[in-house]
Amino acid sequence: MDVAFILYDQMTALDIIGPYEVLAGHPQVRPYFVAAQAGGVRCDNGLTLQADVGFDEMPQPELIVVPGSSRWHRALENETLIAWLAATCPTAGCTTVSVCSGSTLLAKAGILAGRPATTHWAVRDVLAAYGAIVSAERVVIDKDVITCAGVSAGIDMALTLAARLWGEPTAKVIQLSLEYDPQPPFDSGSPDKAAPETIAAARTLLTGV
Repeated sequence: MDVAFILYDQMTALDIIGPYEVLAGHPQVRPYFVAAQAGGVRCDNGLTLQADVGFDEMPQPELIVVPGSSRWHRALENETLIAWLAATCPTAGCTTVSVCSGSTLLAKAGILAGRPATTHWAVRDVLAAYGAIVSAERVVIDKDVITCAGVSAGIDMALTLAARLWGEPTAKVIQLSLEYDPQPPFDSGSPDKAAPETIAAARTLLTGV
């Protein structure tokens, strides 16, 4: 299975690394880091990841993983990426998954029109503006497209996908191998649980205002 893990300037590293760690070790997976061109890609907090191949060098993937970005408004201006997603994701036999605001890229590419999808809580209105039916669920499956909520939800999504591809027992083995047993020190991981002042501060952090 050829899996394209998409990289682009100012993406969020954990959005792609979480799913990569869940999926890439399976013997059926041939992972590729794919960007507009091969070479270094700088993430939003400064980490540089290395693209193996450019979009025009990537064989037809069977799975595409699209990360989001804290600079989501800039990502939506990436016409090269949007055009590649629009041309590649609808192909028969290709499953597309997104993490965090990555779903807004799929939506701008015309892939989510009239379809249920989720995203980071702070950009649900952006996703809706592109025609998606916005859900607050952590992971949303709609046939050959799977979307998930912000950043850390990428691991949940990837385990869900692993169960779908290879069965629940295999997904459980992957989960245990990663010792993925979340026990956060605070219960402020969603706007439904966080205090108003925490939400306000998070919005300021996310928008840079």
